Amino acid sequence: MPRPRRSLISIEDTPYYHCCSRVVRRAYLCGDDKYTGKNYDHRRGWVESQLLKLTEVFAIDVAAYAVMSNHLHVVLHIDVNKANSWSDREVVEQWHKLFNGTQITRQFAKGDVIEAHQVTQLKHQIAIYRSRLSDISWFMRCLNEPIARQANMEDNCTGHFWEGRFKSQALLDEAALLACMAYVELNPIRAKMASTPERSDHTSLKLRIEAALTGKQPKQLLPFIGNERQHQPKGVTFALKDYLELVDETGRVLRNDKRGSISANAAQILNRVNIPAENWLKIITEFGALFHGPVGTLQELSRYCDHLDKRRRHFAKCCQYMPIG
Repeated sequence: MPRPRRSLISIEDTPYYHCCSRVVRRAYLCGDDKYTGKNYDHRRGWVESQLLKLTEVFAIDVAAYAVMSNHLHVVLHIDVNKANSWSDREVVEQWHKLFNGTQITRQFAKGDVIEAHQVTQLKHQIAIYRSRLSDISWFMRCLNEPIARQANMEDNCTGHFWEGRFKSQALLDEAALLACMAYVELNPIRAKMASTPERSDHTSLKLRIEAALTGKQPKQLLPFIGNERQHQPKGVTFALKDYLELVDETGRVLRNDKRGSISANAAQILNRVNIPAENWLKIITEFGALFHGPVGTLQELSRYCDHLDKRRRHFAKCCQYMPIG
């Protein structure tokens, strides 16, 4: 029986979560549908455009994404501090970028005088908006619903386009985050939709590579900040150059099907997160099959389960592929 989403989210343990949405009724997000003969590649642009638009609204950052033929992957970072730092007016303005709001929030946004007896109602509504703007479920809802409406209109049909629930899993440490990001960004290569990372259209990896060629990082994505936290408190604490090198090397191994042929330099990069090369390749190729729940060391998994009052460690066996905590 599916668990309530709130029982899977523990900001105390990690702000990082991997989400996956799949379509129903043999629908296609993109590519050639052999049953109808139609091509749906343009829908990948719909998803990517909406996804990047939402990063300007929510207090949620996108660390990685990949739009596949019948599903999409996204790695999200919940920025609770950002949501709490917004003023009441900023919260309302952010929410109104997507929704009309209520009459009282529209009055507030225009600068109209709010009657004394309406202040409590307004404060309550703003608190709801603030909570939703850092909520993964609302983020995925605002991503999936517009795409479903567009696809249904194009297919001249009604009904569900996506599965009822998206899959989400906590990424409990740096190694889990990097492995999941690489898994997501290498999906097109593993599925033979692209031959190289730079040709992986509609992925965060392509955006990162294009920006890196000019010495920059994409503004729409959570940045890599290396180990320097003093001046850049938010970001992936790993060097972008090392990550791109590792992903490129891993992509070559996957493309050429040469398991175990990862270079010594890539192995050195993996040593920094204590993942053996053979484990890394297994994780990247079988991530979805290996991890059906939270990902991390046994120590981190135990802490996560304790905070959510989970008596059993259902996914402890998978921890053998991660570093020893």
